[in-house]
Amino acid sequence: MTMRANRVAEQMKKELGEIISRKLKDPRIGFVTVTDVDVTGDLQQATIYISVLGDDKAKEETLLGLSKSKGFIRSEIGQRIRLRKTPELSFEFDTSVAYGNRIESLLRDIKEPNDNQ
Repeated sequence: MTMRANRVAEQMKKELGEIISRKLKDPRIGFVTVTDVDVTGDLQQATIYISVLGDDKAKEETLLGLSKSKGFIRSEIGQRIRLRKTPELSFEFDTSVAYGNRIESLLRDIKEPNDNQ
């Protein structure tokens, strides 16, 4: 990613957090954290990685609600960030949090037998 794309991604991440938590009124959207934004070098597409608190059903409902709200979110981003063309948005779950928790639990399991000796 270019330096400009990095700056746009960081600004989008900040604005998306505020838009999702304060502006969206969809009851399907639960507690969402924007963990990362990946913008292509030409600033035409942005992939937003999210983490959702809740079970699998809540996660799917949240993703559906965000997908339905793409147009509104994109127009809000366009108003807040001055770009010639606002990037197309796509939402994906961030699996790095679950992966990190899994590694942590495995390390804890390895450590526990040694503590008993």
